Order: sequence, then structure tokens, then C-alpha cells
Amino acid sequence: MTATTMTPTQLARFEARLRAERADAEERLAEFDDAMAEVRTARSDATADDEHDPEGPTMTQEWSQRTAVLADVKAELAEVDRALARIADGTYGICARCGKRITVARLDARPTATLCIDCARLAR
Repeated sequence: MTATTMTPTQLARFEARLRAERADAEERLAEFDDAMAEVRTARSDATADDEHDPEGPTMTQEWSQRTAVLADVKAELAEVDRALARIADGTYGICARCGKRITVARLDARPTATLCIDCARLAR
């Protein structure tokens, strides 16, 4: 794997964007942690018989939906952290599969990309 061929300005722009995405994801994570605590409390209430409530989703449905969203946010944070680590070690913008440069256009569309567009197509 070769070192990135991006300019320092390009790298700084991607790093700033990734840090902004990380801050946004951390904010969503905190919100969902609070929401999960509310659902957890509601589910632990022995008098809450929402399984037979025709008016809306059950606590189990709420729990499942929020758990899925929480997992997505955690995965997003992990991807962003890996991208920031690649910037730090000089491998950002280099395809993890073939070692070729990932185009700036692809990174603009998906700044956490680890594969060039050709390898990404092969991976599907």
C-alpha cells in the first residue's frame, strides 16, 4: 500500500468533514441513549400492557427500532474513526484491496470509503 497522493489541503478538508460527521453521530448517539433509557424504563414497568394496545407500536417494537438505529450510529462512528486513523497514518484515499488511489469524487460522496470504485463494484 502506498502513501496517499492527496494534497495537504484535500486531507485537511476531509479530516474536517469527518470530524463534523463524528460530532453529529456522537450527538445522535447521546439522543438515542436517552431514548433507549426511556424505553427501558417503560418496558420494566410491570403494569404496562402495551402488547394489546391497538393505538400504536408496542414497547418491543420501539426497542427493536431504536436498537437498530443505535447500532447504525455506532457503526457509523467506527467507520469515521477508521477513516480518521487512515488520515493519521497516511493511507487515507488508498484502496484497501488493490492499493490504487480512491478518487476525490468518490471520497466526496463517501468520505469513509476504503475501496476504489472498481473494487467496490467487485465487492457487491
